[in-house]
Amino acid sequence: MNSFYFDWSGVLTGSPAAWLVAGLVNTILITLTGTVVASLLAIVLLLGRTSSANYARYPVQAIIMAFRNTPLLVQLFFWYFAVYPALPEWFRDWVIADHWFSPLPSGFRCLSPEFVCACLGLSWFTGAFLAEELRAGLKAVPAAQSEAALTQGFSHWKTFRYILLPQAMRNAWQPIVGQYLNLMKLSSLASGIGFAEIIYSTREIESFNAHAIEAYAVGTLLYLILGLLMGQLFVFFGPGQIKRNTVAARVASSGWLRRLSFLS
Repeated sequence: MNSFYFDWSGVLTGSPAAWLVAGLVNTILITLTGTVVASLLAIVLLLGRTSSANYARYPVQAIIMAFRNTPLLVQLFFWYFAVYPALPEWFRDWVIADHWFSPLPSGFRCLSPEFVCACLGLSWFTGAFLAEELRAGLKAVPAAQSEAALTQGFSHWKTFRYILLPQAMRNAWQPIVGQYLNLMKLSSLASGIGFAEIIYSTREIESFNAHAIEAYAVGTLLYLILGLLMGQLFVFFGPGQIKRNTVAARVASSGWLRRLSFLS
């Protein structure tokens, strides 16, 4: 009976290693792009969701319900097979053209129809959840603050931008971070439409040399590292955290200065 052993060289060297690096780059790229687009969409959806006008609130509520209550994979198929072919031809030609940043040395592409559809799917899916998280955080803000801002001459937009939104983000920051982390992890579903991210790379390695266990182990480790780094960054640069970090740094530096002055 042959004993099983791990052959990591079949994953961490040669073409498989290049595929993993390309998949990691694409995962980071889709996460960054999706985070930015989802955040902008969430603000727009939040404005419509909290609007006093029924013609704005009801359609936005229906959009949020649709994206929150349907599977992401189905949405990705919708963007890929229904929406993308309907986009202008000049845009589709630009997407598939060779750019200086695409394709990657491994042969994978950064910019592709799969990337565009994955970005749209992840952004709208995450943006719908973010809008609801922000709305919950907005409800925790006392109504008197909005009234006070309006009496001071703030417009409705400035009241939302400078007073309500920062507090809503602070109140709901932990759930918001969870949605951003979910965006990164759910990017693995984009392999279903052929986007070359980490899971796509591991499947390529499995087909190439049958090192499935090693490939998926490395892929899982990459997702774990990305999740831990993202979580720490979002917590460190979260609302209110920068101010606390600055105050702590000033206190620490003043303590060292006092020690130095004492020694002198």
